[in-house]
Amino acid sequence: METANLVSPPKAMKSNFEPLIDHPKVVVLSKDEFDPKKHIDFTPPTKTYTMGDLSLPEDTGVSPFAVSEPFRLFTAEAIHRMRAEVLSKEVWESCQYSSNLAQCQLRGFAPQFAPFIYDTWKNPETLAIVSKIAGIDLVTEMDFEIGHINISVKSEKQREEELRAYAEKASTEADEGIAGCPWEDDKPIVDWHTDSYPFVCVTMLSDCTNMIGGETALRTGTGDILKVRGPQMGCAVVLQGRYIEHQALRALGTAERITMVTSFRPRCPDLRDDTVLTTVRAISNLSELYFQFSEYRLEILEERIRNQLRSLRETKRSGKKLDTQKLKRFLHDQERFLAHMNKEMVEDVKMGEIDDSHLLGTPSMKRQRVGSVAS
Repeated sequence: METANLVSPPKAMKSNFEPLIDHPKVVVLSKDEFDPKKHIDFTPPTKTYTMGDLSLPEDTGVSPFAVSEPFRLFTAEAIHRMRAEVLSKEVWESCQYSSNLAQCQLRGFAPQFAPFIYDTWKNPETLAIVSKIAGIDLVTEMDFEIGHINISVKSEKQREEELRAYAEKASTEADEGIAGCPWEDDKPIVDWHTDSYPFVCVTMLSDCTNMIGGETALRTGTGDILKVRGPQMGCAVVLQGRYIEHQALRALGTAERITMVTSFRPRCPDLRDDTVLTTVRAISNLSELYFQFSEYRLEILEERIRNQLRSLRETKRSGKKLDTQKLKRFLHDQERFLAHMNKEMVEDVKMGEIDDSHLLGTPSMKRQRVGSVAS
């Protein structure tokens, strides 16, 4: 039996970031388990956008939903508990990754190092909120993708220099009557990409009171850019990110920007699962990623086969004729399902390097969009 050339967990792939972020000293954190009555503070989003609103076909994804405006989701205590877990020494030493798309990411830490975060996203009330916004019943993609963290950290000197340069640029453009590329757009935190998974919920773990920028930019079907304002601390945005190219724009005016990205897929096994591993192979413990990917996909296949077998037996008992063509279509779909699984589990992976195959559009457009990412 062939085995993949897997790379061990991420010690050799660490970025140069250090966990320099202090926990709020005035906050005394409890050790209680996640309790939705205590830790959820949900206010529905003021607006959600459909694929049609973004000039994309309504059937682009598995739901007409595209993206929500930011909405309040968690209490301050819940956010501080999450920060304490992801900024722990154990997580930074064992779960830190970097790539040409993002300089510092923390992945694969739940539930071992982050039981509170794990319980938060597995809770039925949290799942019900995300599902209602997305317009489809969802479950978490797999445990490895619970609470993926993107981090941008700056020193006080860097923050002040950026704000000074931003003010000078704005003043010059105002005096000369010109407007160039927004300052926060030139070096995004996470560059143009589509997600590997159907849906994501992006939760802000940082204080954004003085933040300039930090929006999520979405590429519409016409090629225009729609910016969705960044969430405040404790707030979140839901996005059907597998089917929409987007990037996390740079944030000015803050020493840190920490976002938690949790991925979801449809609960119903009969709905298509377009999960790919393109943007996550190079920033993962491949042995664990491939196991969890295979496990849930084979569970879907198992349930589909059981349902099909039940249908066949009911047809036989009722004395009806077997619909051979329908059965062959089912078998063909499952062959494609398995072939896709096989294709996604690549044997040779260069850690930290993500190509542009996850992007939409022509090859030339792809090169243009990610040509400067690795700098």
